[in-house]
Amino acid sequence: MYESQGIIPAWHGIWWFQGSLVIEPYSQIVVNIHGAIDNTQTVSQSVNYANPDYYCMYDPESGYNHTNYYPTPSSVIPTSHYLKAKEIGLGNGWTVSVNSPAFFIFQTQGIDAASWADDVNNIWYPEGQNTQTFACFAVPNEWIVDGVEVFSYDYPDDCQKRLTADIDGGAVWLTKYQGHSLYRNVDKAATEALPENAGKLVYDYSLGVGESTDPSGIDAEASMKQGAHIIFQDFNNSTEDFHERQRCSLRD
Repeated sequence: MYESQGIIPAWHGIWWFQGSLVIEPYSQIVVNIHGAIDNTQTVSQSVNYANPDYYCMYDPESGYNHTNYYPTPSSVIPTSHYLKAKEIGLGNGWTVSVNSPAFFIFQTQGIDAASWADDVNNIWYPEGQNTQTFACFAVPNEWIVDGVEVFSYDYPDDCQKRLTADIDGGAVWLTKYQGHSLYRNVDKAATEALPENAGKLVYDYSLGVGESTDPSGIDAEASMKQGAHIIFQDFNNSTEDFHERQRCSLRD
């Protein structure tokens, strides 16, 4: 119902960085959604997010103050790395799905994120559901940097596209509650063509789940540890661009 309007609805609320952020080539940033602490203290196979380089979604004043989801971040994470939020839905936790999210990132243009979020004219409701429960932000498609549509193996008959084809032409499947993650496939030809990668690429990738694996055969994480530069695939289609990984790369 929103495809013809040129928007994607952001349900319940949005988050943004406090300042400008530049991601250098061949580098990454980590943004924690829930629990920016050393989670290995309670679950040994979890992830330690107590890292001063990491960012986290933590803004209790926004209304997102459920302590089970948002414990006080690790003291090593600077407060300047806390993302700010605007809540428009009900409840005190951002309602991102843990098994089948339709996740996208965007940049506001010509206006700062906080001012845009405060404008009630940017709130959108599904037809006939004009209540706070269903409130969404109407994000213009041209603002969206990228998105990934995730389907759950556990609910195959209930999975339906939420991101329009111009944002993500497919979907990637995920098994819930196994500690798995989704990882972007390597652009094999482009990565192998980089002269600085000679002798640094690690093959025989074995962390894919079943038939969901990186078709390039390159172990991106192991290769980066050898100093390789990885170019990831981006066809704007999650079916082709992602695979399910046995464990979060942050644990390696």
